[in-house]
Amino acid sequence: MKLSKDELLALVRKGARDMSWQEKLRLTVLLSLPAIVAQISSVAMQIIDASMLGHLGTKESATVGLVSTTIWLFGGLCSAFAAGFSVQVAHRVGAEDRRGARNIIRQGIVAVLAFCLFLMAVGIAIAPMLPRWLGADADIWEGASEYFTIVAAAMPILGINTLAAGSLRCSGNIKVPSMLNVMMCVLDVVFNYVFIFVCDMGTAGAAYGTLVAYIITMVCMIYSLAVKDKVLRFALDKEVGTWDFSHYLPRKETLARAVKIGSPISLERGVMCGAQIAITGIIAPLGSVAIAANTFGINIESVCYMPGYGISEAATTLVGQSLGAQRKDLMRSFAWISMGLGMTIMAVMGVAMWVFAPEMMGIVTSDADVVKLGAEVLRIEAWAEPMFAASIVAYGVFVGSGKTLVPSIMNLASIWVVRLTLALILAPTMGLHGVWIAMCVELCWRGAAFLFRMSRRGWSNISMAEAKECTI
Repeated sequence: MKLSKDELLALVRKGARDMSWQEKLRLTVLLSLPAIVAQISSVAMQIIDASMLGHLGTKESATVGLVSTTIWLFGGLCSAFAAGFSVQVAHRVGAEDRRGARNIIRQGIVAVLAFCLFLMAVGIAIAPMLPRWLGADADIWEGASEYFTIVAAAMPILGINTLAAGSLRCSGNIKVPSMLNVMMCVLDVVFNYVFIFVCDMGTAGAAYGTLVAYIITMVCMIYSLAVKDKVLRFALDKEVGTWDFSHYLPRKETLARAVKIGSPISLERGVMCGAQIAITGIIAPLGSVAIAANTFGINIESVCYMPGYGISEAATTLVGQSLGAQRKDLMRSFAWISMGLGMTIMAVMGVAMWVFAPEMMGIVTSDADVVKLGAEVLRIEAWAEPMFAASIVAYGVFVGSGKTLVPSIMNLASIWVVRLTLALILAPTMGLHGVWIAMCVELCWRGAAFLFRMSRRGWSNISMAEAKECTI
């Protein structure tokens, strides 16, 4: 008789008996599938925005594409800070300290909200100058600034949504955040259509549609976490009064651990997105067709690598709970099972991307020049997908173990030294093709580096004192 997901997770936490290889694989798949659906739905939102605007014209596509990397930077910083709390939730749940997990979430809500309000203020302040800094044509400055301002205003909503979803996932509840992210995708389609076409708001309409979808999803996510979840709902702590806000104030030790886990991720994502912004600056002078093809190409490729991120989230949960239960054997086993699953699936996705690249580009734009250029660069990138999976899944493993500094440095060195240098060398003579060749080479290099790092076992050699620190 096959055990359920919750029964398998109980084996991880309580260690009643050793798990078979088949049980470990089954649990990894059960946690990965909803996470993959959630990841694909989030990318679908970007493709929906791009597709709707793409059918308005190349100028509108370039307007959004110009600021997309900066939006990823701000969103990545929000997600990284929230991860500092959600990983602690995994450690507490793994140690069977569910009250401690709920306390972490309460403190995280205030800390994440404060951090994201700061990011919002910075984003709104730089929005008028951003298109000029990126070297774009003057005719898209106004639209790009307006789009970025609206998205920057959504940062607090995104941060709280990410914290709630991450906490649910790290407790083992993958289904609810996945379903809500799919719902967000559907809402994005509806509201985008209303604001872009019915209200005739163009690029700003796409931003407003996404903002409304974010708000509704955040409310549902918080309700599911704090009111409905059987493990994390706040009502289980009867001694905490409804209006007792002292339990929401971040404590020094909780914040210190969140910073220890999240700051390398924040720094890494910030600097990596800084490199992406620099690459956008390299692409911007190539013209609107190149900007649009690059934007659509990245959106299409995102669908192919989202399974890797879904499996990475499952790996973070499984490794984190194994660490909380102080079981090194399970940490390593789940790490390699997740790695094999991720590389296999993304290899298949890479083949599909190479074969169907023109058709994929045709979904998001009707501009023949953009379709042709985008399909060509997608076929370059398809070769890197298995090694890209290695870097994505391994990073999720290291996040679950709480050891994020070295992997973050590895990511930074790879993208700045390898990708940016090659892009600068190849772009002047090869155009957008040169930029994507640089990306392909860098992702292969990064995947090999992460595979080597994971094989060295240093990431899993956690002392008893370190394991206890995660659950105090």
